[in-house]
Amino acid sequence: MSDPSVHVAIIGAGHAGGSVAALLRQYGWKGPITLIGAEPMPPYQRPPLSKAWLNREADATTLALRPAAFYPANAITLRLATHATGIDPENRNVTLASGERLGYDQLILATGARPRRLPIPGHDLAGVLALRGVADADLLQAALTRRSRLAVIGGGYIGLEVAASARALGVAVTVVEREARVLARVASPPLSAFFTRAHAANDVRILCGTGIAAIDGAAGRVFGLRLADGTSLPCDTVLVGVGAAPDDALARAAGLACDDGVLVDLAARTTDPHIHAIGDCTRRPLPLYGRTGRLESVPNAQEQAKQAAADLCGRRPPVPEVPWFWSDQYDIRLQIAGLPFDVDDIVLRGDPAGGKFAAFHLAADGAIQAVEAVNAPAEFMAGRSMIARRTRTTAASLRDMSRSMQELAA
Repeated sequence: MSDPSVHVAIIGAGHAGGSVAALLRQYGWKGPITLIGAEPMPPYQRPPLSKAWLNREADATTLALRPAAFYPANAITLRLATHATGIDPENRNVTLASGERLGYDQLILATGARPRRLPIPGHDLAGVLALRGVADADLLQAALTRRSRLAVIGGGYIGLEVAASARALGVAVTVVEREARVLARVASPPLSAFFTRAHAANDVRILCGTGIAAIDGAAGRVFGLRLADGTSLPCDTVLVGVGAAPDDALARAAGLACDDGVLVDLAARTTDPHIHAIGDCTRRPLPLYGRTGRLESVPNAQEQAKQAAADLCGRRPPVPEVPWFWSDQYDIRLQIAGLPFDVDDIVLRGDPAGGKFAAFHLAADGAIQAVEAVNAPAEFMAGRSMIARRTRTTAASLRDMSRSMQELAA
């Protein structure tokens, strides 16, 4: 049990920050907890913003991580619409935008990530949007009407999810990707090919290997994209989905070690003994792969929240998890387990043409490094278990559909 006088302050009231506040209470933390969030809303789920929120199938209540009454009931003080502008590690206080200094005994950074901007002419025109929070989603939702034309810059998961949601609303959509294929940085070629066909079947125009020279506008508002070859692409709205950078500015200014994110260990500890960091803002150990990495996902935020809460409450650390991710587009459910490091072969199980298959990434010794499962939950669950146990298999076994995944994972 903790000392009831020890105050934990959490900067960042997203999924990671909201989760660690709740877990601290669940694990027996008795001291004060203050949760500082720049947005006016209590912690909420971000994945629905590119899907259910845009399609008006979700509201603030369904989006909320926990009911509003949870926080006062658990003596968690919310400081919303409040920006933290600095950390003084020596005196253990946080400076807020108002000038107030908030003291802490232990600090948890859950500052997340910020969308990358395109340094091209027209990037600041009205109608050029990013998607990170509810305010962004509200602007995008208002712009998506049946008569509108949406250009998505970046063929990653966020861009493709928004494209699918926009098509459901009857919006004309073009996706412009600099790389030779969509999802080039995050998925295997078979998966890229599958999603290219799926979007084409839903009348999304995809331009790969295409650069953007400028975003054109008039009277301060966007009216088109100027492509690198000089072609003009008319549009009313532009979504920039070219990835996110860790929001580690506060940590750097406070002297914490950072390298594409705040560096932490498996207990989410930073280089300051009184500061932990969790979620999208961190670079963390990946024990299964013998390296560090930055993971942008809800499961990672939840896992690191458990690590930090367990460490502060003197509990045994949680068992390291296999990283996993998901994406919903149209009627397609993609689930990914593991990370494709040191892959020697990619083996397909099932038929992509039938809309249900999995791509297994095998190391040279037959160990499964990652699995990408499309409408294939059995392959995802078994693959995740096999990755955790470092189960070795063969390409022939995985391709043999007469053998169940349960049998292969045994």
